[in-house]
Amino acid sequence: MNFDRIVCFDLEMCCWNDGRTSRTGEIIEIGVAELDLNTGKIVRRAQHYVRPAKDEISPFCTELTGIKPEVVEKNGKPLSVILKSIEQKFGGRHKIYAAWGHDDRILKKECLAKELKVPFREYLNLATLFKLQRHVTNKRLGQRAAMEIAGVEWEGRQHSGYVDAYNLARLAATMFCEKDTDSTQE
Repeated sequence: MNFDRIVCFDLEMCCWNDGRTSRTGEIIEIGVAELDLNTGKIVRRAQHYVRPAKDEISPFCTELTGIKPEVVEKNGKPLSVILKSIEQKFGGRHKIYAAWGHDDRILKKECLAKELKVPFREYLNLATLFKLQRHVTNKRLGQRAAMEIAGVEWEGRQHSGYVDAYNLARLAATMFCEKDTDSTQE
């Protein structure tokens, strides 16, 4: 296990606002940002569009995430291919993975449904850790609000897996790295 790096990830899923009992569906984007804990620098990033097997990307989903169906159709790959790529490029089961909240559960559930291997063994819920570190008692605390508390300015469009993972790695740097490190990418 590599304890010198954390691989932050964020998922975007198909979503609707039309009264469906399930408000989210299959994963359509995985953003990944790897943080070197020794330097506080983000050393690698990736954005993967996942082609859903059953769900469609609704207009509401496009408005929320900025992800257009034609982009996923053109650039998306099956989840199995994406997970293999992440495992190869980011060290897979030899790294610690982290997300804001329970993205691990969402990924595990979809992997189980599609009979795929989950790409990590170790997972950190940074929302819980942040609340413990900062003594935050709010039951629900979003990543953007946590960044404000930490004094880190949000960069980019929220609800983009690529952007959210990058910002999460920047927040993780404030949680796990020395204060004088620069958490920006090269």
